[in-house]
Amino acid sequence: QVQLVESGGGLVQPGGSLRLSCVVSGSISTIYSMGWYRQAPGKQRELVAFFTSGGGTDYAGTVKGRFTISRDNAKNTVYLQMNSLKPEDTAVYSCGSPQLGSWGRGTQVTISS
Repeated sequence: QVQLVESGGGLVQPGGSLRLSCVVSGSISTIYSMGWYRQAPGKQRELVAFFTSGGGTDYAGTVKGRFTISRDNAKNTVYLQMNSLKPEDTAVYSCGSPQLGSWGRGTQVTISS
């Protein structure tokens, strides 16, 4: 089974930035259904950024304009650049692909002063 491993989380102050990485154990060059999810304590998992079937990207309204999803097919890696972070962005962030049927365990992101 394909493995997805996230990294890059941490503790940052409000207004700061983080870049998350998701390394996939197999080739992602033909995978279009892939995105970043987050789950905060006591809340449902939320899809925050994803690649569309047309090759574009889309975002949840809560992060649009602040987060950017990208990919490096040569490195089998998907990234999530997060800017202007807010305390409400605190969550466990994971990458996943319904097409692959796999999700990573996630990385903790905490926004606090």
